[in-house]
Amino acid sequence: MIREYTKVRLKTGEIAHIIEILEQNVAYVAEIIRQSGEFSVTIDQINHSEIESIFVETETPLSHAI
Repeated sequence: MIREYTKVRLKTGEIAHIIEILEQNVAYVAEIIRQSGEFSVTIDQINHSEIESIFVETETPLSHAI
């Protein structure tokens, strides 16, 4: 399930963070990191069908992160 602040990869290969859910499984507002030549961040509406995958965060205790 996609929630606010979920990190996703778009089918274009770009990385985005969901900042608002307009309608679950339909449309979102996302902060998209673009790297075509110059690095830039844009805020745009994306459709669910544009999302390739969701990043899953895991926690590692600092004592094991060597």
